[in-house]
Amino acid sequence: MPRYTWIVFCLALSLAPAAAVANQPHPPVDPDLRALLMHTVSQADSFADAFDAEVWLLDMSTRLRRYLPDEAERLRFLQLVHREARQAGLEPDLVLAVIHVESLFDRYALSRVGAQGVMQVMPFWKNELGRPDDNLIDLATNLRYGCTILKYYLDLEKGDLRRALARYNGSLGSHRYPDKVQEYWYRYWYVKD
Repeated sequence: MPRYTWIVFCLALSLAPAAAVANQPHPPVDPDLRALLMHTVSQADSFADAFDAEVWLLDMSTRLRRYLPDEAERLRFLQLVHREARQAGLEPDLVLAVIHVESLFDRYALSRVGAQGVMQVMPFWKNELGRPDDNLIDLATNLRYGCTILKYYLDLEKGDLRRALARYNGSLGSHRYPDKVQEYWYRYWYVKD
């Protein structure tokens, strides 16, 4: 089988489960979260000064090199993560840990249940916001959705990061996902202030 045909075949196989899941009803969406996402999605910088930007970008770029080898792509990615995390009121290094666990920095990641992009956002959110044309593979869009959702859950849980992470992952009651994100945060991404 020619390589191109093989790639198309593999892509079709990987998308089949997601298409089946996409037609299933999703859980009810909290109206406050919907409103917050609508507000945030329609906005967008984040560093206090050039020195802070340079230090953070250099530090994180060095850490991220093994996952995103292209420097221009890596710096653009980090700028977007920082901007969207700060916009939502989150620590950028925490967001990097979530991305590390969710997608291993693969902007084209697609889960078996249909979650898309670096932060593995479920596509039903686009319809909830009346924005069916949003592209969740677009880094800025995916980060804006993901950061807003995580911040909402963090506020809902009154700052309890473990419970917020479990909600984000859809695994409230389980400690596995929050433990993994926190382990990656402290091992790979944590920045002391």
